[in-house]
Amino acid sequence: MTASPSGPPSGPATAHPIRAAVWDAGGVIVRTIDPGPRRAWEGRLGLPPAGLEPLVFRNEVARQAAIGRGGWEEVWAWVGAHSGLSDSDRAALARDFFSGDRLDQELVEFIRALRPRLRTGLLTNAFGSARHDLTHRWKIADAFDAIIVSAEEGVIKPDPGIYRVALERLAVAPEETLFIDDVEENVVGARAVGMQALRFESAAQAMEEVSRRTGKG
Repeated sequence: MTASPSGPPSGPATAHPIRAAVWDAGGVIVRTIDPGPRRAWEGRLGLPPAGLEPLVFRNEVARQAAIGRGGWEEVWAWVGAHSGLSDSDRAALARDFFSGDRLDQELVEFIRALRPRLRTGLLTNAFGSARHDLTHRWKIADAFDAIIVSAEEGVIKPDPGIYRVALERLAVAPEETLFIDDVEENVVGARAVGMQALRFESAAQAMEEVSRRTGKG
């Protein structure tokens, strides 16, 4: 059926112009490129493939750390006790867990190039050390107009409150903000507060889609 000329437009024309892009960190900008060390520990601990990450992050100690009530020391102590590890093995696991992670420098440069035409933000569920790591280890803090870390705010995605913090810090409306995350429930959470949102699948896919939606290039 053909829409009446007086009716509302349909499809992409209804989207608001994007003034800001807000990115997740882990799984998007920093990703596990070499899963070998984690797979080795999964075999040693009798975990299924891809079972180590849930063990580390999906427990109450980690959840509390993500809202600022604790940190990596407490998380690794819990993982070690839960898995029956000695102190030395626990330290080795903590070291190996992130050894396959790499910063996607091409993606970071893409984000930098969005400015000043767009405002850029980073919104991450992370422990209290995250801002230090982003600034001093990965050296990418300068790519963002605002960095929002869940441990500093006391709330985690997909709670509506943390998206609103990001919007306030960037001084943009939800409908003119594009949020990019690799976790579906976080994408759904962003849409629930009125943001445009994109599920991250690969750097190439994200850069192409952000470019298309923002008119870059």
